[in-house]
Amino acid sequence: MFTGIITAIGTVGDAREQGDTRLRIECPYDTARIDIGASIACSGVCLTVVERGSTADGNGWFAVDVSGETRSRTVPGQWTQGRRLNLEQAMRLGDELGGHIVTGHVDAVGTVAVREERGGSIHMEIDAPAEMAPYIAGKGSITVDGVSLTVNAVTDLADGTARFALNIIPHTAEVTTLGALATGDSVNLEIDVLARYLKRMQALQG
Repeated sequence: MFTGIITAIGTVGDAREQGDTRLRIECPYDTARIDIGASIACSGVCLTVVERGSTADGNGWFAVDVSGETRSRTVPGQWTQGRRLNLEQAMRLGDELGGHIVTGHVDAVGTVAVREERGGSIHMEIDAPAEMAPYIAGKGSITVDGVSLTVNAVTDLADGTARFALNIIPHTAEVTTLGALATGDSVNLEIDVLARYLKRMQALQG
């Protein structure tokens, strides 16, 4: 489990096809302290560490395998050399829950529809597919590329999709990849796990 609070930005240093896609992700973590088999969320996707080490300049790296199923359900082109990824190591019992409960399982890919500078922050509106619309609510939580965010407002569109608004403060823009997003970019979305269970309960009651 994760909290959606990003602790580092990593860069895909190498990507190789060997059945699944083997990625080597360079990062500022002390990778000697990361166990083989540990879980790390990479832009919202929970992946398993299969190798780790350090580079000649002292930076760390870890390797993960990305399956075809994962590639098909996440942002196209995300798992390529040079791509920057938001990183979060799995939470431990007793850690502060600074964001919200995040599973690292991407529900859908959304599209940035609006990006504007407003009062020093970034106002962003993201279009989510119709299957996600019932789970998005104003003042509720959502995960965008692994980052825990609060939905400011949501608009249901005529085609059944939903457009939700976010405010990205300068700190979040600086320490994650969200500050570099532009209109038309794709993002990984994960709905609030509590909303998922509430929807299921309502369906059974109905």
